[in-house]
Amino acid sequence: MTARGIRNNNPGNIRKGEAWQGLAAEQTDEAFCVFRSAEYGIRALAKVLLTYEKKYGLNTVRKIISRYAPESENDTGAYVASVAGQLGVSPDEVIELENRAVMLVLIKAIIRHENGEQPYDNETLVKGIEMAGVK
Repeated sequence: MTARGIRNNNPGNIRKGEAWQGLAAEQTDEAFCVFRSAEYGIRALAKVLLTYEKKYGLNTVRKIISRYAPESENDTGAYVASVAGQLGVSPDEVIELENRAVMLVLIKAIIRHENGEQPYDNETLVKGIEMAGVK
């Protein structure tokens, strides 16, 4: 069975709350946003990550994932280790989210961790990232 985040075009599993661009007309999931396309879900994920950096100064994998996937709901330590490993950085190394290549790997790692797979091609991922303003 396809993971919930993939079914919802919301590979970051963003909870309902914000009036995100690209939401599907029908919100069929009680807890998580449903987007019209994967690109809009990827855009929302990138926007969340950019907000973490700009508004809260979160610029390391540990800081970002600790907020994104809190201990109360996740094995945050394993999540941090997985994402840092895929990025090839230490958990406390500063990363540049405005760097499209860094954002691409970060988003791929989050999608893989959230859904157990990362099914999107680079074109789809980059389109969502660019829609979020990362060039």
